[in-house]
Amino acid sequence: MALDGLVVSALAHELSSLLEYNRIEKIYQPEADEIIIHIRSQGKNLKLLLSSSSNYPRVHFTNVNKENPSTPPNFCMLLRKYIQGGKIVDILQPDFERIIKFKIETLDELNMLKHRELIIEMMGKHSNIILIDCEDNKILDSIKRISLDISRYRQILPGLKYNMPPSQNKFNPLSVTSAETFRENLTGSLQIPVIKALYATFTGISPLIAREVCYLANVDGDHLLVHLSEEEHQKLFMSFQSLLHVVDNNNFVPIIYFDTTNSKYIDFTVMDLHHLSELEKQEKSSISNMLESFYANRDNRERIKQKSYDLRKNINTKLDRLYNKMQNLHHDLKKAEKADLYRLKGELLTTNLHQIEKGQEAIELINYYDENYTPLLIELDKKLTPSKNAQNYYKKYNKAKNALLEVAKQLEKTKTEIDYLEQIIVNIDQSTYLSDLEEIHNELMETGYYKKRLGKKKVTVFKKSGYLKYKSFEGFEILVGKNNKQNDEITLKIADKEDLWFHVKDRPGSHVVLRLSDSDYTDRSILEAASLAAYYSKAKNATKVAVDYTQRKNVRKPKGAKPGMVIYDNYSTILVDGDENAIQNIHQIE
Repeated sequence: MALDGLVVSALAHELSSLLEYNRIEKIYQPEADEIIIHIRSQGKNLKLLLSSSSNYPRVHFTNVNKENPSTPPNFCMLLRKYIQGGKIVDILQPDFERIIKFKIETLDELNMLKHRELIIEMMGKHSNIILIDCEDNKILDSIKRISLDISRYRQILPGLKYNMPPSQNKFNPLSVTSAETFRENLTGSLQIPVIKALYATFTGISPLIAREVCYLANVDGDHLLVHLSEEEHQKLFMSFQSLLHVVDNNNFVPIIYFDTTNSKYIDFTVMDLHHLSELEKQEKSSISNMLESFYANRDNRERIKQKSYDLRKNINTKLDRLYNKMQNLHHDLKKAEKADLYRLKGELLTTNLHQIEKGQEAIELINYYDENYTPLLIELDKKLTPSKNAQNYYKKYNKAKNALLEVAKQLEKTKTEIDYLEQIIVNIDQSTYLSDLEEIHNELMETGYYKKRLGKKKVTVFKKSGYLKYKSFEGFEILVGKNNKQNDEITLKIADKEDLWFHVKDRPGSHVVLRLSDSDYTDRSILEAASLAAYYSKAKNATKVAVDYTQRKNVRKPKGAKPGMVIYDNYSTILVDGDENAIQNIHQIE
């Protein structure tokens, strides 16, 4: 993913053209590593996203509405104090790095003009957002504080002087004006491939752009630099310069390349790349639109995955214990199933007491209950009398009989717990908002799987996202629950008795309701609703998934059942595919 110097240069140019006559209205921090600045510019309200995410650092205008914590984090409060109400007067990209500096003018408490810089460094795990005071170049604070125990080379702490990230001995490509300078810069290491030499020598040059330079020069980028001829060096310089002319002239074209086979985005850039001509491409209206299209869903999924890690780990630990318990119960069940054998041995001993002598360790008796009268070997305790041995087997019988009943109860209880927690794992996988995870966490506290929070610890509250809504080809509304509370809501509170209810057979999955409104429907609507039930289940991406469906009036919640747990009868079963292709033509309602 090429968030390189060219993209950052294009982004800085785009932001500069849009931020004339502006004012910073509001500042929010929806994530620990992300801020959103509301700007009023040229009669328009704009939202500027700055993300220092380790995986997806970026800056762009956004239309996405983020959920904000009820209490603003400290860095957000500091930004509000120092730059809210101010004006962005300049936007710079220093040394063609993956850095953007926002120069901001604002008035302090004494109504005196102050100059500050909000800097975003987009450098993978080293990404950061830093506010500095321009008068003394000192750091006011940063979204990620970097102390000496984290980095010996560069600390980012309030009160310290701000220094640029180390250049790693790279050269600014915009300063290269001749073939001789270009070649001199490249000769730092001759025993590396040409592509690596390009992106290791010049700031802001990504492997993607380096490969394009080699492609345009008709030079094999995997060959070692030392083997290049004078002519090839000259061709490389010419193609290198042709790409940088795009930057000089601000002639940027935001493009996303994607693979039509699996409909996935592959990469993005700000110019047409000839070496990717075999891929499909989409030209976007702006750099911001390109970045938001490429990153939005990825970033959201990654954040949900990270924030659900502890929750998932806790549930998986409980499931492992239940799986072991189930295995032990089956072992106990096999032992308990010997109850009838103990009773038989007791009865045979009682009938044949006269044949048993004290001190015997075993005796073989005719089994009168067997149609073939097969002899049965019975073990004896030589310390006990024949009568006591018979009573001992009756005691084993009664104990095993009681154990059989108890083990059966425990098996049913353990199976119910496993089904419930496996459903929770599916719910976590289907979470698309932080509020979905919050609902699951609250449910687990209510059902006793999580301890309730003690004291007055601050709890982040997010706006509920709600269940999913789709519309079938025939115009019927289809509801899909993403967690157990939503499943109960759509099934027990929203659905009418005559609506159709769907659930994947014998697996954890979402409740799906096809709302019929007393209208005629065909098998197509049933197929679409069943496909959604398969997709939003543990059978996702499988083929020929069995999905049960019945009228809502045939679905009941047993007394004392956990959230999302129901029973149903009078159902039919349909086989569908549970992959994304099966639901791609079903329209989702926002």
